[in-house]
Parts: sequence; structure tokens; C-alpha cells
Amino acid sequence: MTIDKETPDEHAPGTTQDEQLLETPGPAEFTHTDTWRVFRIMGEFVEGFDELATLTHGVSIFGSARTRTDDPDYESARETAALLAKAGFAVITGGGPGIMEAANRGAFEAQGVSIGCNIELPFEQGSNPYLTKGLKFKYFFVRKMMFVKYSLGFIIFPGGFGTLDELFEALTLIQTKKIRNFPVVLFGSAYWGGLLGWISEHALRDGKVTEQDLKLLHVTDSPAEVVRIIIDSQKSLGAGNSLISEIADVYPEGSKS
Repeated sequence: MTIDKETPDEHAPGTTQDEQLLETPGPAEFTHTDTWRVFRIMGEFVEGFDELATLTHGVSIFGSARTRTDDPDYESARETAALLAKAGFAVITGGGPGIMEAANRGAFEAQGVSIGCNIELPFEQGSNPYLTKGLKFKYFFVRKMMFVKYSLGFIIFPGGFGTLDELFEALTLIQTKKIRNFPVVLFGSAYWGGLLGWISEHALRDGKVTEQDLKLLHVTDSPAEVVRIIIDSQKSLGAGNSLISEIADVYPEGSKS
């Protein structure tokens, strides 16, 4: 579904739909442009819901697009996604390079479901080649809805502002009970230690967050432990399906820890 009816575009080349939507409107903006943009937004929601409607065991993996293939985090994300795929979970990422590519690659090589939800950016971010299903969105908030709606957990690998945005948005939604409490896993204790220390030493001490809020986060350096956390969360919800009953087959004793 594509809605593109607008007045002649006066924006500079490379301006994204998000940027156009969020800019301060001119006198006739609402009557001539924003009304039609609502239909485009609606079309993206409809397409996303339609494409992902059958997805029931998704796990989203986030992390830096700048992570190189020789970075240990790349291999850890690849291994984590492979274990998730073997356990019956679909892996969802932003569909781009770096950690996203590593996660999609791991799921793809394990013959699992590997989904990429890419985003229109001023500098083109191409999709990585390890997707069984790829979607592309113009609006960040529509894309974010897909991550939350179709995920049983968020795995956060080392990353920058975008990764932090996904992390804190998920925590806010859980804390305010807008969504049910699903696991949010920080991979890489050394990377996240400074942030967690600051939260404890300042935000917690000053009463800006509570001890219970901090318990929303899991920290690990083990791909196998990531999957264990996701599966345990499903068991606690009483998910009595074959995916849970076959847990012993997912974790060979020699799994990396």
C-alpha cells in the first residue's frame, strides 16, 4: 500500500519522510501535506502488520551498524542468533550491517527465520544479504512498533545512540506498564558496566529509578545464557509448547559461556 499524493516537493534531495513529518509546518502544511502523510503512515502500519502477522516467537537483536566482522561482538551476535534460531525463535534486526548483519547471518546459517526491518536514512543503509524476509520503513516510530509488537525479548549488543534509544524506549514501556515485562538483555558486561554504574550511583541514589527498575535488565557475556533468559521468561509465562519442551536439545553442554 503506497500513498504518495502530496503537493510538489520543496524539500532538499535526501530529506527523509521522518524529517519532513517532524519539521515545523508552514501555513498550509496541514491542509496540503500532513493530511496525506497520515495515509502513508497508515499504509506502513498495514504493510508491517500484514508481513509479520504470523510471527509468534520473535526476538529483536540491536547493536552498532559499525561493528566489523573481525570484532568479537560480531561473532557473539552471530552465535547468539544461531542458538535462538535452533531454539525455534525468529531473529529480528534493523536489517543493516554490523551487529544486525551478524545476527541475521547467525539465524540464516542455522536455517531459521531471519527478519530485517530497515529504515530510510539520508545515507542509504542497504539490507544485509542474510534475510529470509526484509521490510523497509520510512518512519522510525512505525518500525519501532514492529520491534516491540513482534518480540518476546530485546537483546542489546554494544552500540551507539540508536541502540541506546531502543534500549531505553523498551525499558520505559515496561516500567510504565504499556507493554508486558519481557526480558531486556545487555550483552557485554565491560561495555555496559559504566552505564549501569552511573545509573546505580546517580539515578538510583537520587531516587530517579528504583531497585525494581534495575531488575528489568539482565547482563551477560554468554550467548547460551541469552537464550536461556529468553526461554526462562517464556516458561514463567506458562508457555507450554514444543519450543519449551525441547529446551535440552538447544544447549549442548559444550556451549560457549
